[in-house]
Amino acid sequence: MNKICLVVLCLLMTTKVLPQSSSFIPQEPQEPSGAVTIASSSLEIADGNLYFAEAEKNERRGDLNDAITLYGKAAFEYNSSKLFSRYAEALMRLSNVHYQLSHYGEAEQVVLNVALKTYSRLGSKAGQMDSYSQLGKIYLASNKLTQSLWFYTQQGILAKQVNNNTEYIESVLGIANVKIKKKEYVMALRDLNRAELLARSSNNSSFKMRIRDARALIPSKIANKT
Repeated sequence: MNKICLVVLCLLMTTKVLPQSSSFIPQEPQEPSGAVTIASSSLEIADGNLYFAEAEKNERRGDLNDAITLYGKAAFEYNSSKLFSRYAEALMRLSNVHYQLSHYGEAEQVVLNVALKTYSRLGSKAGQMDSYSQLGKIYLASNKLTQSLWFYTQQGILAKQVNNNTEYIESVLGIANVKIKKKEYVMALRDLNRAELLARSSNNSSFKMRIRDARALIPSKIANKT
């Protein structure tokens, strides 16, 4: 990782996330300091949006190191303007690019230490589930299977609480992949069958390929016997 990326990441790790303000409009709109604050926030948000858009372009064309820098800058601007939902979104995208580069430590820290805490403060259940899923994926790739299983399980628990069937299927599929890596093939196959049943009952075809690919990792003699 280049020096600029390290600086950006350090800034993100040390930036204090303040409680979300319900409005950028001050009590007395005519007060000069309030007007300056609103103008500054608007500029920071505009800069954040610009950095985020450029980061997406770089990510799509495979310039991942540049994408890391730009997502970091976007996150910094959103945090400065107290636009914490966008701040957390930029952090999640930053983590995912680190994941694509196999920077699993950096990908983990961005979500665990900053994004997840931000979503928790905001009370965003969707953001928390995305964070749990991302951490499950990161730990699975880095062969930390106990941690991966725990976070996929947390995703599933929260998905049940909010009746989000798609997120629940994601968690079941994640758990199955952990069990496959642990060579617990029979239990993994049961989870895959459950994920498939849930997807069919909700007419959700988006998991079809992933379930098929996961099944292909199970030895045929076990799959046929089961």
